[in-house]
Amino acid sequence: MILQSIVIITFILIIASLGSALFHLINHKTEEQSHKTVKSLTFRITLSVILFIFLFIAVATGLFKPHGLGSRIHLQKPVPSDATQ
Repeated sequence: MILQSIVIITFILIIASLGSALFHLINHKTEEQSHKTVKSLTFRITLSVILFIFLFIAVATGLFKPHGLGSRIHLQKPVPSDATQ
């Protein structure tokens, strides 16, 4: 449950940072606003990379088990071939 909360909070922060960058981009009247846009986008990219690494480590260590379309493919056992024919 705590892993899901961390992921959801990170997604909310990414969207808020993207909104902040859009706000500063629309109000691009000074050089300072341009730097704020770059800082917001840099923060968003950093959060996205951290989230990706966190999810990768969580799946690799077994803390987070994906359940979707691809998870059942890996669980299927191969069909044994009939060697007597």
